[in-house]
Amino acid sequence: MEPVLQVALDHMHLKRALLAATEAVEGGADWLEAGTPLIKSEGIEVVRQLKKSFPGKTIVADLKTMDTGAFEVEIAVKAGADVVTVMGVTDDATILEAVKAARRYGAKIMVDLMRVVDKPKRAKELEALGVDYLNMHVSIDEQMIAQSPLQELKAVAKATSLPVAVAGGLNSETVAQALEAGASIVIVGGAIIKAEKVAEATRTIKKAMKDRKSIPTGLFKKYTDADVAEAFRKISTPNLADAMQKRGVVTGLVPRIRHGTKLVGRALTVKTADGDWAKPVEAIDRAKPGDVIVIDVGGGPTAVWGELASNSCLVKGVAGVVIDGAVRDLDTILELNFPCFSRHVAPHAGEPKGLGEIGSEIECGGQKVRTGDWIVGDESGLIVVAREQAVEMANRALDVLERENRIREEIKRGGTLSSVLELEKWEQIR
Repeated sequence: MEPVLQVALDHMHLKRALLAATEAVEGGADWLEAGTPLIKSEGIEVVRQLKKSFPGKTIVADLKTMDTGAFEVEIAVKAGADVVTVMGVTDDATILEAVKAARRYGAKIMVDLMRVVDKPKRAKELEALGVDYLNMHVSIDEQMIAQSPLQELKAVAKATSLPVAVAGGLNSETVAQALEAGASIVIVGGAIIKAEKVAEATRTIKKAMKDRKSIPTGLFKKYTDADVAEAFRKISTPNLADAMQKRGVVTGLVPRIRHGTKLVGRALTVKTADGDWAKPVEAIDRAKPGDVIVIDVGGGPTAVWGELASNSCLVKGVAGVVIDGAVRDLDTILELNFPCFSRHVAPHAGEPKGLGEIGSEIECGGQKVRTGDWIVGDESGLIVVAREQAVEMANRALDVLERENRIREEIKRGGTLSSVLELEKWEQIR
């Protein structure tokens, strides 16, 4: 079969899904998928609305059926679905019932291989059971930790003669790789539906598929540990706070930075006493380029940092300083454009007594900080990201940014935040 672009409408709101679908069809989308979140949010009515609005397009109901195969397929097909998804990890009886119902109503079955252990083996079994398509799928949550469906796609495609779909963070840089690895159906969600210009994004991906060439993308890519700093520089601390569900937010410290300055780097921790600036200054010599020196002074009001220490950091390549205590020489530090966050500003410093330690776990602004954790700061505040979660949180924060960009575009078209998100409809009922 000719390569197919399936657009996954993973929205919460039917209205927004239909708007994105209209633009995606304008850009050349072949199939439209009523995503699982959309069906759970708005019900099977979304399938009916998609079929009514786009009668010439193949409509996929991503039910991810695990039980009552025939019944769920009947519900979806009667609403207008041409393809219904069933999970490959379910039992053969459910899959057989789904296949029988699909044949009875003139629809087709796509089996999602997510969480299947031996995918090539299961692919052969599913082909024998009579399914129509397979879907090599990496979940959205797995994408956030930099997993890719392309790693196993080739083996699945070789194991079966069925058309294989592939889904999981694909964009204009990777769809050509998916086709090369054996995919017949390329499923793209976020790189299209989160784009400010959905039609334009769809055209770009269709071109990448047609030409079998990678087309660079700005957002909509997944970051690994090697480039997590780049990802953190693209997002704001509000994006990151939303992604982390408000965890990691440092309280009580004020940004002492110029407008537009960002602070991103790994922490080098320092514990000291009020006014004792020996260990903070010694930490500069131990810091690597790009590190952020994070100093726990217990909120003390006597300065442990100033202009000379900041100048030393600039020479060494240190990214910035965070002080749960006091800083002085703030005017000069701002002139140097050296990122600084502190609880207090004071003109007086103490003495270099040498108390404390470097590299131990500390507390700063109500958050535990270890050497190697990530520090992300801007004019809105400061966030600590545990080093083990950095890749996931960077990708989740980018997802927040991308979704906000799309909402911003819908507002520009004459909506308001409340109307776009249909807040009255979705208010919590207690």
